[in-house]
Amino acid sequence: MVIATPKRIKQIRFGLISPKEFRKMSVTRIITADTYDDDGFPIEMGLMDTRLGVIDPGLRCKTCGGRAGECPGHFGHIELVAPVMHVGFAKLIRKILRATCRNCGALLLDPNQKKETVEKIRTLKKMGQSIEDVVNDVFKEARKAGKCQYCNEEQKEIKFEKPTTFVEDGHKLMPTDIRSRLEKMTDEDIEVIGMDSRNARPEWIILTVLAVPPVTMRPSITLESGQRSEDDLTHKLVDIIRINQRFQENREAGAPQLIIEDLWELLQYHITTFIDNAVSGVPPARHRSGRPLKTLSQRLKGKEGRFRGSLSGKRVNFSARTVISPDPNLGMHEVGVPLAIAKELTITLYVTPRNINEVKEYVRRGPDNHPGANYIVRADGRRLRITDKNGAELADLVELGWKVDRQMKDGDVVLFNRQPSLHRMSIMSHEVKVLPHKTFRLNPAVCPPYNADFDGDEMNMHVPQTEDARAEAKILMNIRENIISPRFGGPIIGGIHDHISGLFLLTNSKDKINKDDALELLAKSEIWELPEPAGKQDGEPYWNGKQIFSQILPKGLDLEFKAEICEQCDNCKGVDCEHDAYVVIKDGVLEKGSIDEKAVGAFKSVIIDKLIKEFNTAAACKFIDDSTRLSIRGIMRSGF
Repeated sequence: MVIATPKRIKQIRFGLISPKEFRKMSVTRIITADTYDDDGFPIEMGLMDTRLGVIDPGLRCKTCGGRAGECPGHFGHIELVAPVMHVGFAKLIRKILRATCRNCGALLLDPNQKKETVEKIRTLKKMGQSIEDVVNDVFKEARKAGKCQYCNEEQKEIKFEKPTTFVEDGHKLMPTDIRSRLEKMTDEDIEVIGMDSRNARPEWIILTVLAVPPVTMRPSITLESGQRSEDDLTHKLVDIIRINQRFQENREAGAPQLIIEDLWELLQYHITTFIDNAVSGVPPARHRSGRPLKTLSQRLKGKEGRFRGSLSGKRVNFSARTVISPDPNLGMHEVGVPLAIAKELTITLYVTPRNINEVKEYVRRGPDNHPGANYIVRADGRRLRITDKNGAELADLVELGWKVDRQMKDGDVVLFNRQPSLHRMSIMSHEVKVLPHKTFRLNPAVCPPYNADFDGDEMNMHVPQTEDARAEAKILMNIRENIISPRFGGPIIGGIHDHISGLFLLTNSKDKINKDDALELLAKSEIWELPEPAGKQDGEPYWNGKQIFSQILPKGLDLEFKAEICEQCDNCKGVDCEHDAYVVIKDGVLEKGSIDEKAVGAFKSVIIDKLIKEFNTAAACKFIDDSTRLSIRGIMRSGF
């Protein structure tokens, strides 16, 4: 196989391929619709000719000498008996025909207009701007002309009938008529309509040669029965070659014009559906089963096409995807991972003197006793599957330098992502918390950066495989370091929905909370001490909601602000607000006001913003975790 010298790409120029270039890049002309002979070998000058590339392991490409997998494939070509229109350019052909003279092919503008337009187009191209508006104006202006000022020919109305039929003055224009008109256009006129005469002449839109894609692009499939099943493109090319041959035979035999035109239309149909099998007004080509063929356009377009499906789409190992559920008892930095996923996804450990005993224990536990290990990789690279039966035996064999794929466990760093990934905080790192059941669990406070909710959303988890990747994830992508949004400079992580409602109900109410209830509210935040009681009732001490909330605030926090419930009175009474809408926090104690969205809500939280900027992210994270747990217990206690 000849390997060419590497070259640096200087520029990419887009254009149309001329018939001459089609023939030049082709390695063979295709003249027969048959694919394989009786012995199962590709037929020469057929659609599976070995010069077009090979897909069978035992064959070599006759063009480059490469085997299957090495040969990239090579184009062939079909010489069309008569020109055929390219369906993708039908609208452009209509514009050009209406803007040019039916006799001399000149663009129907005066020389001064042409000169001005060329200068405009060249200026816009130099500035890297679109010439679309200028070109559209050219077509509109030229279409208005009733007579050609260059040859005095009267112009006639051209009607376009989808997909590829043009009618002028009641007479159908054949592709040969259209091509001969387009050939008459001068290079100057071609530049005025925004095309490049060197790379895209208008007559090249009318096909006289059809490129045959390489075999590697349309491989055969061998069925269980031993029969070969050909690709949809190959089926379509077989139809094109057969009709092309029938057309030639009938024309050479002097068949009536009606039959010739029918065959020409049939050739046009097959080439149209080869290019695009979903053109409006054209019945799609189908298999015998009734399934529409997947031809060139269908392979490029849409979600499953080459661009979105193959180039933009990614498939990776060490990842998992499932539905997400809320769990306010998790820390904001944690993600609850189903046990089934934790057993399947692994992290590679290198066996060292420091961890050999720990690694052996994972191997002994095997794949079924979490956290265990699934595979061992020996020093020679051989991979061994661990089972319940061989776990103890393999554990004794483990040596320094071996690798062991252990299962995920609590504390492992993973990347968590929700699509669409619209900003950098659509993917952040969390710590694993292995839990039962089958959904990822997420603290509701971290929903805003992911734009997640719990109505069936799914999220992706990726497990970094190297120490470098884990370090980057932990330091750069840690959710605790991404509370502040780069978009608006405020906290994007914070209270939502019940989180806010619970804290508001707790701090706005005049309820008297007894000791047992107060300790229960704070238990999940691991706060076991209570402040001095607000008073006594029937000899028993009681506390209010503001005191309970104050227990999760750090000492030294001082804040004053108007709450979201502020009624914007003409004369603000500040600390004496009768609506309890003026919040005062002194040395970590909520003295006045109600806690609502302005205090703890995502995007708005004054408290979280202050904690990050004057304390640290650890204090902000602890407050978010504690406030989430407190609010859920608060709302459970009081309801709505």
